[in-house]
Amino acid sequence: MKDRAIPEATIGRLPVYLRVLVEMAEEGVATMSSGALASAAGVNSAKVRKDLSYLGSYGTRGVGYDVAYLIHQVRRELGLTQHWPVLIAGIGNLGHALANYRGFARRGFQVAALVDASPDRVGEAVAGLPVEHVDELPAIVAREGIAIGVVCTPASAAQEVTDRMVAAGIRSILNFSSAVVSVPEDVSLREVDLSLDLQILAYYEQRKAALESVGSGGGRALTPVP
Repeated sequence: MKDRAIPEATIGRLPVYLRVLVEMAEEGVATMSSGALASAAGVNSAKVRKDLSYLGSYGTRGVGYDVAYLIHQVRRELGLTQHWPVLIAGIGNLGHALANYRGFARRGFQVAALVDASPDRVGEAVAGLPVEHVDELPAIVAREGIAIGVVCTPASAAQEVTDRMVAAGIRSILNFSSAVVSVPEDVSLREVDLSLDLQILAYYEQRKAALESVGSGGGRALTPVP
């Protein structure tokens, strides 16, 4: 693949476009306009056209985009034309849920290994895979060709597990813990903190409640945090 400078914001929207396109393909839709794709993805049509131009796709005036071909282009750009072996570290409730999530396989990701430090977890079978000890990380990464590591540990263990992943050769990490972790410059890191997203939603919910209160001259009372 030739080197193309695609903005990070565009990369962040490509999975959203892919989800919409796959849904449309499953419904038998053969072509889709930039306006329809934009509406379904929650962006404007000019942004869709700009984003897809980085893929070399410009659609056909009056017809739109070929859905099947555009799916191929987006999957190719995202590296989803092959399966990526994934390792999950920390097999608590979240780790169990992710290991059992069947949607990964449909999107090009194969959960290939599970690790934990707890003697109560090691040896347990989850989603058909044995939970192995985190000390075996280097051997597991080499054996399975692990491409992506997922951190589902308590916050107190997140940095140590991240360091172990990096030392074992993992260069892409998804952090689900509430801790902020650091990685070397050559390691890609994405962090998911559900509590932050809930706080943002709480902000908007509070604003909506306040606007409703102003509009009605009263409104519901919010329960304060003690």
